[in-house]
Amino acid sequence: MKIKQKLQLGMGLLFAMILLLASLSVFYINRLSNDTKNILVANYNTLDYSRKMQMALDNNIQLPQNQQLFSENLALQQKNITETGEAQLTSSLATHFGLLQQNFNDSQLVKNIRRDISNIMLLNMQAIQRKNKVAETTSDNAVFWISIIGTICFIIAFTLLFNLPGNIANPVRELTASIKEIAERNYSRRLHFNKKDEFGELAASFNTMAEKLEEYQASSVQKLLIEKKRIETLINNMNDPVIGLDENKKVLFMNHMALRISGLKPEQVTGKPVEELALHNDLIRSLVQELYNGNLQKETTKLPVKIYADNKESYFEKEIIPIKIIPTGEQVEKLMGTVILLQNITPYKELDFAKTNFIATVSHELKTPISSIRMSLDLLENKQLGELNTEQKSMVESIKEDTARLLKITGELLNMTQVETGSIQMSVMPASVKEMIDYAIGTNKVAAEDKNITLVCKVPDYLTSVLADKDKTTWVLNNLVSNAIRYSYDNATVLIGAREEGNQIRFSVTDTGQGIEPRYMNRVFDRYFRIPGTKKEGTGLGLSISKEFIEAQGGRMELQSEYGKGSEFAFYLEKGE
Repeated sequence: MKIKQKLQLGMGLLFAMILLLASLSVFYINRLSNDTKNILVANYNTLDYSRKMQMALDNNIQLPQNQQLFSENLALQQKNITETGEAQLTSSLATHFGLLQQNFNDSQLVKNIRRDISNIMLLNMQAIQRKNKVAETTSDNAVFWISIIGTICFIIAFTLLFNLPGNIANPVRELTASIKEIAERNYSRRLHFNKKDEFGELAASFNTMAEKLEEYQASSVQKLLIEKKRIETLINNMNDPVIGLDENKKVLFMNHMALRISGLKPEQVTGKPVEELALHNDLIRSLVQELYNGNLQKETTKLPVKIYADNKESYFEKEIIPIKIIPTGEQVEKLMGTVILLQNITPYKELDFAKTNFIATVSHELKTPISSIRMSLDLLENKQLGELNTEQKSMVESIKEDTARLLKITGELLNMTQVETGSIQMSVMPASVKEMIDYAIGTNKVAAEDKNITLVCKVPDYLTSVLADKDKTTWVLNNLVSNAIRYSYDNATVLIGAREEGNQIRFSVTDTGQGIEPRYMNRVFDRYFRIPGTKKEGTGLGLSISKEFIEAQGGRMELQSEYGKGSEFAFYLEKGE
């Protein structure tokens, strides 16, 4: 018999018995309810009416209120005739009460009335006893049949509880164990279910699958060996060093380039734990240290590495790639190994150094003649050499503006070369907060007056000094104020402030200009970046250099901007003593 048929038969029989049990329970409960209602509604009410008529008779029937009480209950009794012979007794009671109303001194009539009431009560008490026996019989039958049906349901459920789970779970457990062995490449595993149900069919299919997998494994080993050799050849002929590790950080392979720059031989590395190699090889130690200090990111990590190779200093971009897969039949991703790839970027580094040196040389050479031009312009404005007419003064002013712009550009380029070459020289010492802010305001005062912009300074009196390189921090403040004036509307206000936050001082410059769109917020500190569509002049280096200067002093820089309302640039430095 099929498992489905077994389940349908067992559960169907149990369902039918439960339905029968529920039907019997409802049937007998309704019968008991009807029997009880008959006793309460009919017989009990008659006894109550008779009791009240008896009380009226005992309490002097000659009194009007007792006569009324007797009459009311007699009328109710006449409407509640339920038993055989009760009508004749009630009629006799009504006749005797009518005669008594004509002659209250007739004691015989009183006796007759008492007898009639007693007979009515006796008749109903006998009926109550009879109906009670009927209810007891109904109750006994209900208990009997419900017990029988309940016992049968219990036996069926008990049988299903102990037999059905085992019949299903045991083959499933054996099948699960066999599948796990197949997953571990034990293709000789077989199932033996001597049943003609679904599990028997499943066992036959499983055995067929295992046989085919066993055949496939035997035929695929040679192909796998060929593919393995092909991949090894490909990796060994790569011009970039490649190192492969397994999940236990043992070396799977190192190609020829990796062996050459590390000075190792194949027999020294294959199958060895990489930490063992790192103990005796500085290069290997620097390459794998991220695997042990917890800095490895989820996807890839790229770090520049300087290595002495090919009789010169070479630069490589390191990429550590975790190899993660979800094994077949599982849901949790597992780390299967790691690949360390070194890309040779020496030619690009050499070009970058050449570019930086060229910019530094050109900027330095340009600064001297530009300074001479500026000095000459100052002499031209000296009245001792002669008066200039209006057009000449305008031309001189225009040349001065262009000269100042050129000086600023060359200064930014020189600063950038310091940043790129790592030759920034910082002289961090206590510096006056007020002096640096006042200098930045004074330097940009003329530019602010040209646009009728108000420069507001908010610095508490207790803020006296900050640990900073005064010249470079002043340069940063001057650049931020200059930008705020440049990007603010005419007749606006630029706020320059400083306040204490913990052990740091926060400098801020706030403008009320256009603001920065959210999509450009994370790019404003990039070198040479300028917001697309802006018409303001600049090299796109000022904010990048400012950030480098602040971070070189151990501080940090931040930006808050709401598009259409303005921006706030701020940086934090340690407090002075």
